[in-house]
Amino acid sequence: MLEFVEYPAQSTHKASIIWLHGLGDSGNGFLPIAPELGLPAELGVRFIFPHAPEQPVTINGGMVMRAWYDIKSFDLDKRADETGVRDSSAQVEALIQAELDKGIPADKIILAGFSQGGVIALHLAPRLKQKLAGVMALSTYMCAPQKLADEAMQAELDIFMAHGSQDPVVPMMAGRQAFDTLTTQGYSVSWQDYPMAHQVCAEELTAIRTWLLEKLA
Repeated sequence: MLEFVEYPAQSTHKASIIWLHGLGDSGNGFLPIAPELGLPAELGVRFIFPHAPEQPVTINGGMVMRAWYDIKSFDLDKRADETGVRDSSAQVEALIQAELDKGIPADKIILAGFSQGGVIALHLAPRLKQKLAGVMALSTYMCAPQKLADEAMQAELDIFMAHGSQDPVVPMMAGRQAFDTLTTQGYSVSWQDYPMAHQVCAEELTAIRTWLLEKLA
């Protein structure tokens, strides 16, 4: 099971948000956002921030760092190592199963991810047997979009996407391509972009809070 840090539910645990970090970060990177979102205590939301495994990353000279998958090329269509994405997806699925085993229903579980973490979230959620409350995909793109139609287990899914229009790491065009693939597949996807780089901004957090309240209330 993946190691993680958590922000516990502020009342009886009724809902869970599993939030996946980006390349080279750890679960601690997004931990401060949990209290900042200021979700009402009565929603009973537990935040889980897993740490990606440590592995060599080709584009960074083989340096070992926390990564959900190897990146062998900067080309967007070759950027996500599919085997690594599937391996990490299976590990995140085990975290989701652990929440289900605690009695948290699937429609009270949100899977969120930033950058590499967003790739895992967009890959895994449509392929799960259970329909989650929603997916949050921030500053990210898709792995093997051409395989989604054949592999998807969910015909409906609510997805929140946000991206920086000045992102030099994951160009906004890559996010829009993912948006187009998902909407063509019939998913309900909301899109917002902000004049920022590869990051999360205050205005975006406000939109995230509104969306989370909608999905978990």
